[in-house]
Amino acid sequence: MPVLSAFADEISPELDEQLDVLGECGIRWIDLRGAWGANVMELTDQQVGRIQGTLKDRGFAIAAIGSPIGKSAIDKEMKLELERLKRGAELAEAFDAKYIRVFSYYPPEGQSIATYGQEVLGRMAGWVEWIAANHPNLVLVHENEYGIYGDLPERCEQIMARLYGPHMINCYDPANFVHSGVTDVFENCWMPLKKYTKCFHLKDYKRGEHVVPCGEGDGEVEKTLADAWKDGFDGFMTMEPHLTKAGQFAGFTGPDRFKAAVQAVKDICKRNGIPLR
Repeated sequence: MPVLSAFADEISPELDEQLDVLGECGIRWIDLRGAWGANVMELTDQQVGRIQGTLKDRGFAIAAIGSPIGKSAIDKEMKLELERLKRGAELAEAFDAKYIRVFSYYPPEGQSIATYGQEVLGRMAGWVEWIAANHPNLVLVHENEYGIYGDLPERCEQIMARLYGPHMINCYDPANFVHSGVTDVFENCWMPLKKYTKCFHLKDYKRGEHVVPCGEGDGEVEKTLADAWKDGFDGFMTMEPHLTKAGQFAGFTGPDRFKAAVQAVKDICKRNGIPLR
């Protein structure tokens, strides 16, 4: 049965308000991207302990570490992302989370990332090897993000063809494919990538305009979720609405619009007989 999770910092920078709204929405899982205005990678050990205690007291759990690993230019030193990867793994272990979100690099300034495919794949293969050797219980989750190497379906497929396995899976974000200029995303994105996809980031995008609630844009979200459920999908579906602000390292929606975004997803699931937990 699919599980709803959320980037709770879409609701508020304050942890307690995040949990209040998630509770109202019936969501008990979080993809931890930030709290109190700090990115997850910048949280102090004291803040981590505070989050752990609050989650335990209130009955929430962490599904994934929403790290920015791979959101840097490919010409930067490899050690930057390796240090992030180590910290991401520490956080995942601390929160008993299985997944760490990663990306596939931006191009150097003024250049095209398309020419750096082998470098991207080589670096990402190094991440997978490190995780397998040092944290074999963890899994890296590649998200298709606007402007990175894996922003187009054919390049996501290339990444997965080489790296998919026990320590690397695909996360499918329909809105980001639309934002990247892909048309007919169900056929051109979902169909080739669904065999690698074990989780979703849920938002939609109206071509040429902006992010919208799921079902109101060109991401063919309802058709995609229905097909995923037909094929037995039972992973995390993470709310990432970005309805107020969509930034490079985080987005924001606010409490009321977040609730509306969740309801849009629940309505889609109800129409298609998709149970949620």
